[in-house]
Amino acid sequence: QVQLVESGGGLVQAGGSLRLSCAASGRTFSMNAMGWFRQAPGKEREFVASASWNGGSTYYADSVKGRFTISRDNAKNTVYLQMNSLKPEDTAVYSCSGSLYRWAEVSARGYSYWGQGTQVTVSS
Repeated sequence: QVQLVESGGGLVQAGGSLRLSCAASGRTFSMNAMGWFRQAPGKEREFVASASWNGGSTYYADSVKGRFTISRDNAKNTVYLQMNSLKPEDTAVYSCSGSLYRWAEVSARGYSYWGQGTQVTVSS
């Protein structure tokens, strides 16, 4: 079956950096958009970033623009999220997602596959 497995989360001080990885198995996503979403305690899941099938088009939430970068390595069937200048409000469970479509989506409804998530905690 299709699996998306995130890694790279952890505890970091404000201003620090983390790099999340999401490895897919069970099917190739080289022709499909992939994205990252996050959910903080007591809040709804929110869009973070997405990349089209070849990484040529990317989208970011305003709250992370200029600090986070999404990239992908289709040969490895893996998508990454480089997070710099982290803030306490970035604390959340980060999940990657895979779409059935080529072009990047900002809505969770555009994604059919989801990972379990990895915890990111930013201390002040």
